[in-house]
Amino acid sequence: MSSLTDQLAESGFAIIPELLTESEVKVLKSALASAPGNRGGQRNLLDLPVVAALATDARIRALVEPVLGVQALPVRTLLFDKTPDANWKVAWHQDLTIAVREQRDVEGYGPWSTKAGVVHVQPPPTILEGMLAVRLHLDDCGVRNGPVRVLPGSHRAGKISGVEIPQWRDRVAEVVCIVPRGGVLLMRPLLLHASSSATSPAHRRVIHIEFASGGLAAGLAWHWASPVSRVLPNKRLHAAGGGIQGSR
Repeated sequence: MSSLTDQLAESGFAIIPELLTESEVKVLKSALASAPGNRGGQRNLLDLPVVAALATDARIRALVEPVLGVQALPVRTLLFDKTPDANWKVAWHQDLTIAVREQRDVEGYGPWSTKAGVVHVQPPPTILEGMLAVRLHLDDCGVRNGPVRVLPGSHRAGKISGVEIPQWRDRVAEVVCIVPRGGVLLMRPLLLHASSSATSPAHRRVIHIEFASGGLAAGLAWHWASPVSRVLPNKRLHAAGGGIQGSR
């Protein structure tokens, strides 16, 4: 695990080729298919019990805790998908916003926005530096269906302005993140990343869970701030009663 934490510290990302089983992937796909969402993705997935359970899985905690500590909590979850009807692309950027309970005038926080009924804000870089995204792939992600591309090491530079991004692209070779179905991509939010449209559009479903290790400024709170129950080390997600539940 030290090699994983070292890689995240140095490069800002890491790929775990195998985590979820085929049966777990199938259950998650079924649950997400019945959840409300927009074309190309869904928000607020921590409101779904099946995803909240996923965020407590021992295998995921084993990836997160060596990096952020045992106090790390899931604070936002999204679904990204690419299909022939939603073959989107994203330019080079950093993930700079977090989900909070309500808007307050706090120094260092802003600008503000509302996404799917939830208040979002850009926090100080120190907050983002204490976060980690766990991206679980429910479909094979190859070079033809718009995989994430990253610039290793860019997460160590703090917030990067738009005029600086071309300089980073000139001096740092991009890495294409190929992840098989059931695998995981770990990313630091400040890592510069992009995603092209798929050249062969098909489902590219990714559950994106953000974890944070600390609190926010006085008066602010994470939107999903309640501590989640930590599962025992031998617990796994399994299909039961139409959902995914922790079991021994």
